[in-house]
Order: sequence, then structure tokens, then C-alpha cells
Amino acid sequence: MKLNDLTDEQLILEFQENQTLEAYEILVRRFKDPLINYVYRFLGDKDACVDIVQDTMIKLYLHKDSYKSYAKFSTWIYTIAGNLAKNELKRRKRRTIFSLHGGKEDEDRPLEIKDDMFLAPDVATDSEIKNEIIQKALMKIKPIYRELVILRDIQELSYEEISDMKKMAIGTVKSRINRGRAQLQKLLKNIYKE
Repeated sequence: MKLNDLTDEQLILEFQENQTLEAYEILVRRFKDPLINYVYRFLGDKDACVDIVQDTMIKLYLHKDSYKSYAKFSTWIYTIAGNLAKNELKRRKRRTIFSLHGGKEDEDRPLEIKDDMFLAPDVATDSEIKNEIIQKALMKIKPIYRELVILRDIQELSYEEISDMKKMAIGTVKSRINRGRAQLQKLLKNIYKE
């Protein structure tokens, strides 16, 4: 069996036990882009997200033996990247005051982002502009909600994976995701009204 055919968990085990550099390189290739997307959505800064993902991969290399096989590898690597992103946010917060917008708690309702929520039909069809608007709105959500919304709605992790990663009860995860979605939806509706 080729290394490329192995699961993430099998690859990290191969890297841990046999120091197989190719296994590490495959993990880096598999997770680099999803982690960049995750960290970018969390921080909104392309340069910082690339640095954080590089730091994540260095931590993977240096601390490979701290991974334990009872957890999914993706949960472990996302936790490392998430912690580094949070540390970056804290560092920035000491220098800058963020304006955070609170919102009402919403029941388990999916986030709806409709084309007609944007200013003009040509803007609605331009996905790059939409992504920029969504990113700006995401940055205004409280970090505690933002991270969970990103993990669920952008990275498409299950509630169970997020619960394991964040060491929270599934009910808490669902509640915080719903609050984050409600804040995001309200912010997006306000953009439409302007």
C-alpha cells in the first residue's frame, strides 16, 4: 500500500514510529489549504494565516509524539491551528480595540445567505465580492462564536468533531454556532440595508 493511500491517522503513526518524512509531507499537503482557509476566516489576514499554518506544520513536526490515536488527526491539527490563531487575536487585541456586535440567541436555524441580500445583481453574482463581505461580517462576530461557525459551516466538521476538538458539550457547541450564525446573518442583513 502506498503512503498516499493511508488515512491521516495511519500517516501520523508512520511518521511517529518510523520517522518517515514522506508521511509528514503528505499530511502537510492534505491540510495546508484547509488550514489556511480556516485561519483566514478566523483572522481575516492572509499574511498572518500563512505564518500561522507554517507554525502549525512546524509544531506537527516537532511535537508529533504528542498526538494520541484515540482522537482524529484532523481534530488535533485544527486545535493547534486554532490555538495559534487565538493567540494571534489576543496579541492584536492588546494593540487594537475591536468593535464586537452582540445579537439575540437564535434556535437551531441554519445560516441563510441569499443572493438578494447584496447591493446589486452584478455584485450578487461575483463570488469574490460576496466572500469579502462575508469575511468582513465574520470578523465582527465574537471570536468564541466565529471559530465554531467556521469549523461547522466552512470547514464542514461535524458537531461531534467540534465537541471533541473544543472539549465542549454538543449542546454548547450547537448553541454557540446558532448564536454566531444569528450574529452573522444580522450583520449581513445590515449590509443589505445600507
